[in-house]
Amino acid sequence: MPAFDATPPTLDGFDQLVAGRCEYSIEPPAEEQIKRDAFLEHPLIEAEIELLDDCRIGDAAPDEAIDVSTNSRSGEFDIVTSALAVNGWCVVSNFLSQTQTQALATECMAMYAAQLLTPARVGANRAATLLRGDSTRWFQPDALSTRQQAFADRIEALQNALNRELLLGLVDSESHYAVYRPGAGYARHLDCLRNNDSRVISAVFYLNEAWQDAEGGALRLYLADQAYHDVFPRAGTLLLFLSAQFEHEVLPATRDRMSIACWMRQRV
Repeated sequence: MPAFDATPPTLDGFDQLVAGRCEYSIEPPAEEQIKRDAFLEHPLIEAEIELLDDCRIGDAAPDEAIDVSTNSRSGEFDIVTSALAVNGWCVVSNFLSQTQTQALATECMAMYAAQLLTPARVGANRAATLLRGDSTRWFQPDALSTRQQAFADRIEALQNALNRELLLGLVDSESHYAVYRPGAGYARHLDCLRNNDSRVISAVFYLNEAWQDAEGGALRLYLADQAYHDVFPRAGTLLLFLSAQFEHEVLPATRDRMSIACWMRQRV
């Protein structure tokens, strides 16, 4: 697993509330810089030209979850990278096995019951705020549990696929558990940190068994022209999107809502 900081970043969770857009920077070689910048700034243009040749773009419908459990190991994330390239976001089902997902949910709730999760804060001064209502616990990369390691290994495999197909220059990731109690949410915001564009891809993995839409708790992803897409936090579902491009919010739920928030980062 690539090394990343054991100390949580200055801002916690889905952090920077709606602010100015970040612009990505990248080092040479120039050929890769041009290609990567084109994708990040205009994902529809770059990706469609290449992926039409691969005959995969028809499988990248944004309103349908991509089930990676049915794909071969050699190309299990092909459709995911296609969808992300075309739309800038996608939803993946069965990212981990049911047993692995249940094990993470059990660990998350046990940590919450033991008061190992702390109320999330925002801003450089780590201020409490009514804008977000979750409690979090960061994964420590040098002390991952067996359950956390299974998640980290899958994220690393996905990160490698994104680098190989989209030349994103991802070097590491950071993750934490998040628990929202009934009625809690997170106001509309961007994941782009102020004065720091290291976060490239946001990922949210859900741990909630038998979740019903009527229970609320969707992550509302804001798209172009004020449209939005609601992703309900069903166990085994992974949401991916470009961190600096998509504003989003967490809507309140009627039951406890568990997830793992993760960011794949570039070197800055």
